[in-house]
Amino acid sequence: MHFAGRCGNLAARKLGAMKIQPDGTTLLISGLTELNASNAGGFRDDVRAALTPQITHLDVDMSETRFLDSSGLGALIALHKTLSTASGSLRILRPTATARQILELTRLHRMFEIVTT
Repeated sequence: MHFAGRCGNLAARKLGAMKIQPDGTTLLISGLTELNASNAGGFRDDVRAALTPQITHLDVDMSETRFLDSSGLGALIALHKTLSTASGSLRILRPTATARQILELTRLHRMFEIVTT
């Protein structure tokens, strides 16, 4: 199942300089400095709104992510489930040491493909 639509007001949801860029069948998310209780719902909703039937892959660049909590993990899991129902995938690109540690402690590195280069 895909959610089509336009991105909401990202600044109002405290997502900082996050960018959502479609590239063929992939949606690239970058500039995410924090993913936590204060912005996880907005992040999830804005990404879902940017999905189209042509997009089957989501790449989340976490090279700038300084903080990740359980709400942020929940948003990533929800997006993974959304894409999985359409035979899609979610990849975590270049996670910071902090983000990678959280993903490993929660064993979510087994759910998501982690790309370090």
